[in-house]
Amino acid sequence: MGEVSEAGIARHFEGLTDPRRREPIYPLVNVVVMALCAVLSGADDFVSIAAWSREKRGWLAKFLDLSAGVPSHDRFNAVFAALNPAEFEKCFLSWVTALHEVTDGQVIAIDGKTLRRSFDAASSKAAIHMVSAWATANHIALGQVVTDAKSNEITAIPRLLEMLEIKGCLVTIDAMGCQREIAERIVEGGGDYVLATKGNQPNLCEAIDAFFTAQLEDDCRNVACRRHESHEKGHGREEDRYYYLTKLPEGFPEREKWRGLKAIGMAVRITTHSDGAQTFDTRYYITSRYMSGKKFAEAVRGHWGIENSLHWQLDVTFGEDQCRVRKGHADANLSLLRRTALSLLKNNTSRKLGVKNKRLTAAWCDQYRLEVLCGA
Repeated sequence: MGEVSEAGIARHFEGLTDPRRREPIYPLVNVVVMALCAVLSGADDFVSIAAWSREKRGWLAKFLDLSAGVPSHDRFNAVFAALNPAEFEKCFLSWVTALHEVTDGQVIAIDGKTLRRSFDAASSKAAIHMVSAWATANHIALGQVVTDAKSNEITAIPRLLEMLEIKGCLVTIDAMGCQREIAERIVEGGGDYVLATKGNQPNLCEAIDAFFTAQLEDDCRNVACRRHESHEKGHGREEDRYYYLTKLPEGFPEREKWRGLKAIGMAVRITTHSDGAQTFDTRYYITSRYMSGKKFAEAVRGHWGIENSLHWQLDVTFGEDQCRVRKGHADANLSLLRRTALSLLKNNTSRKLGVKNKRLTAAWCDQYRLEVLCGA
């Protein structure tokens, strides 16, 4: 595969099962590489993937055997509809993490996102919901699991954790994933957790609220409390954030129910708007690691990086919410292509551009596209 072989694409996809029953006309690695390069370069559906591949046939022929030509958009669709998403996921994760090593001990944020236009009324197929893991420091999508409803995140998260290497990492999950089984799975995997808690764990939430309400009356003089605060201005408002973390108190009512539980935390956000009005938001957390106030704040804030750095980019830059691809597994596999492309683009440092302009540059500059594929 010429220079592109330096990125190890072919080697990492050797174990991918070809779903086609007849003798294939187009090698599977060709279909995968063409689709990835096209998505990097701005293609958002199979029609544009096929069109881009035809336009760039000369460049692709430097690395791929294109004696059979370029597949039609229907052929691209059929192949990706039939590919096993779990196998496809493992191949891409193996390749991307080989290009960009995940930092030891970093924060891994897990959160879900619905592909809103992936429903199909004709076949009664519901919109799929993707539960993703995002390495916040390296900006790498580490994995995703498909469910058919947001409520199924609870069962999808353990399956996602099985795919990940979380030893030494700090896993953050919002209140939906605040479940004893999930906490236990993280600890068994050698990781630590920071789990937000809300009404789905009322006893836990009330116990944390009662503790901090009592202790803050005298500014936590009777307990060891680690703190951090930040103050930001922008977009017509000021945001003041206060973080508190304390070791698990003696006699805490939920102490024995959560494996590895070592500390409880609280984050308070005070937003002052341009008209002087203020809004208050208080969130509670449990964690298996007693860390500094700053580290706790970074974990809490870092979790929302999956919203800003992954989900928002997928919607705004890749048009994921508007994509109507929905045949078979095509929606899940195309979603994986987008996440992989986003990881590659975010990790490219050869050009100081936003993701949108990196995609445009990859579309017209062959050298830049190659740099992204090879992890430059």
